[in-house]
Amino acid sequence: MFARLGATMRTTAARLSALYLLLFAACAILLVFYMTSLSGRMLVGQIQNTIDDEMNGLGRAYQRGGLNALVRVIDQRSRQPGANLYLITDPSGRILAGNVESLQPGVLDQAGWTASPFGYQRYGEDGRNARLGDEPTAATDASGAMHLATALVLRLPNDMIVMVGRDLGEPERFRQVVQRALIVTLGIMSLGALLIWFFVGRAALRRIDRISDASQRIMGGDLSGRLPVEGTGDEFDRLSENLNQMLTKIATLNEGLKQVSDNIAHDLKTPLTRLRNRAEAALNLPPDPNEYRAMIERTIAESDHLIRTFNAILMISRLEAGQSTEVITTVDLATIAADVAELYEPAAEEVGVELHLDIAQGATVNGNRELIGQALSNIVDNAIKYSAGAGSGATKVVVGLTVANAEARLWVRDSGPGIPEEQRERATERFVRLEQSRSQPGSGLGLSLARAVMAFHKGRLDLSDANPGLLVSMVFPAGEGAR
Repeated sequence: MFARLGATMRTTAARLSALYLLLFAACAILLVFYMTSLSGRMLVGQIQNTIDDEMNGLGRAYQRGGLNALVRVIDQRSRQPGANLYLITDPSGRILAGNVESLQPGVLDQAGWTASPFGYQRYGEDGRNARLGDEPTAATDASGAMHLATALVLRLPNDMIVMVGRDLGEPERFRQVVQRALIVTLGIMSLGALLIWFFVGRAALRRIDRISDASQRIMGGDLSGRLPVEGTGDEFDRLSENLNQMLTKIATLNEGLKQVSDNIAHDLKTPLTRLRNRAEAALNLPPDPNEYRAMIERTIAESDHLIRTFNAILMISRLEAGQSTEVITTVDLATIAADVAELYEPAAEEVGVELHLDIAQGATVNGNRELIGQALSNIVDNAIKYSAGAGSGATKVVVGLTVANAEARLWVRDSGPGIPEEQRERATERFVRLEQSRSQPGSGLGLSLARAVMAFHKGRLDLSDANPGLLVSMVFPAGEGAR
């Protein structure tokens, strides 16, 4: 149990909770002292205002009727129940009127407000603890001990002394009530904070333990595992969802890497085997410079094809990883489309395919001209290649550009066999060739490169039916310029 408690206290959540609890306790203690002191000062201020009012009333009585009127008023007021104290003495200290039987020594020596609370005894109370000279103590009426009071002492012109004061028992009781209420309230709040920390902290630690367990399984090789999501939408759920998306991306990349490795081994085995066979055949040929030259030219062509394949793989990897250093500028899609159509027009005529341009208006986007041109070239090359093998009839490839819904769409439509809808997503993967016979030249990287280029430009690659044929669209994001 102690080991588990120690492990819990080593967590960041427990340390932060303990720190907040200490800060809360310190603030609570300061609040208790501040509130009790403030309430005491406020009550003392009210008492002094009351005493001032009483003294002013006695002054008016003295001005109207002299000493006799003053004594009568003091005697009358001292008989009324309440916390006020009244006392009038002659110059020798003999009490003439009032409700105070005895005072702490030295209270009447100086005029003005008493420097500190003093002890006194009313008439009719047990005087065992009320002798002059005793230190004042805060006692109750039942015990007979001296009460505490504060007073204003006034010396008349004939050296008679008038004192008006007020008992401090009520303010003291009020201060104690406020103090006890604050202590109880803060105690309940502290207990509630501890309970909340215990239960909420344990729940948070359990969730962290589940996340840690799931992470251990994932690190152990189970890439299909995911972090638990409670569905509360709190920070733990948001963190788990983001990490799950990252794990999904990692799993997809790993699967793609595995598939690419398999495809590379399968698709590059044939050209490498041809290179090896040509080299071996060249060694077995009789010394003939023409034969040697032809063999070397075919070997160079095969090597160029392999180099282009590897360059395409590297470019796709860089684009998908977001590590491309290509320069982004404002490019004209209409100009790119016209240049690519002009480049491939001789190749299309050679295989009997008509290549047309259908550009109603131009459009400019922020992108890289070389990447967009290469992606479009791959799409046009595929369109010409598969349209030429579609059979008899009119075969044509159309390269077009349209702007609609604030999107620039650069598209290529062919008259080939098309791609079934259920296989279009797979057709954009690396080294995927839907032609089972693989009689057509190519490496299966054209559409994959085009998709990577569009992802780099924050766009998308759409494949749809052209009826007949296939319509491949490079859709650039909204907000770009069109003219």
